[in-house]
Amino acid sequence: MKFAWVMADGSNWDAKKGIITTALESGIDTVVDFENVTDIKKLGNINIVSDDDESDIIIVGKNGEGDGTLKIPMDLSESKDLAAVNGLKRKGKSVAFYIEIKSKKHEELAREIGRIADYVILVGSDWKIIPLENIIADLQKEDVRLVAAVPDYEESKVALETLEHGTDGILLFTSDIHQIKKVASLIERIESESYDLVPATVTEIKPVGSGDRVCIDTASMMQVGEGMLIGSYSKGLFLVHSESLESEYVASRPFRVNAGPVHAYVMTPNNKTKYLSEIETGDEVLTVDKEGNTKSAVVGRVKIEKRPLMLIEAEYEGIKIKTLLQNAETIRLVGEDGIPISIADLKNGDKVMIYLDKGARHFGMSIEESIIEK
Repeated sequence: MKFAWVMADGSNWDAKKGIITTALESGIDTVVDFENVTDIKKLGNINIVSDDDESDIIIVGKNGEGDGTLKIPMDLSESKDLAAVNGLKRKGKSVAFYIEIKSKKHEELAREIGRIADYVILVGSDWKIIPLENIIADLQKEDVRLVAAVPDYEESKVALETLEHGTDGILLFTSDIHQIKKVASLIERIESESYDLVPATVTEIKPVGSGDRVCIDTASMMQVGEGMLIGSYSKGLFLVHSESLESEYVASRPFRVNAGPVHAYVMTPNNKTKYLSEIETGDEVLTVDKEGNTKSAVVGRVKIEKRPLMLIEAEYEGIKIKTLLQNAETIRLVGEDGIPISIADLKNGDKVMIYLDKGARHFGMSIEESIIEK
């Protein structure tokens, strides 16, 4: 998962406060600072990266007598920073190593300490691409997260997209709140998942009695064309539309998806599913549009009520999937043309958008395994 940290330029607290507040409001909740840690903590639930032992993440190499910005010993085992990181890790601390890449020796030290530290913050005035590529390639199998220190959106984009993997995160040095907002949007775009939706032909619609139905109310607003991937089979999920359309019976509730009964699956971030019965306040689910683009949404409330249900069956290239939905005209699937279709108007032969998973599911995770669902 890609992330961003912010280090506010300058020493004026009022200006720094505005930058940090903007970062927090934009979804960036980690700040690097060495002067105003106590004041920053008062602004909200913020992670602090500093040289203080009480910091959430302790930084080594930035404000000290280590090797991160100074001359490195020929024998890397004699590095003061290596000793400091080892000592902090033995105490169970989360550690970030800060190093300016000025030479091949700095690059070697970054790779060496990257096998021990939790984070390595890479700073470079002229490295641009090549040293970053080398460090990413060498440490990609290690349990460390690489952070590139950058001044703006453009360099953030380069760092996060270098090689196929890119750095795990960026440390943005800035006094420009617009740069913070652009970088936050960049992270959101990179982290968003995409699902290949296909049009399946409806083959059966029938009432099946009552069951415990789940409504998912999120802390986000969904637009027309957006909903959630939901279904009775893990191999195939229907795009169930949000209640973002008004009807003559009820006002729109664009934060809600009337998802189906408690046994059904709903897609969550990182291509995982959960049973609807497991979803609760504070969880994350994926909202999905008709193109298969996604956003992560926080669940604000879940309502479970007994309601009459309808069975919906659809087929795509010989694969049949089914789901149950509440029997109400406000419940909609998404048609091939992207237009929501009420299940009250749904008929055999209609095309609705679905997602087919190539793997089976084991505790909500997609795996390569044969499984029969019927």
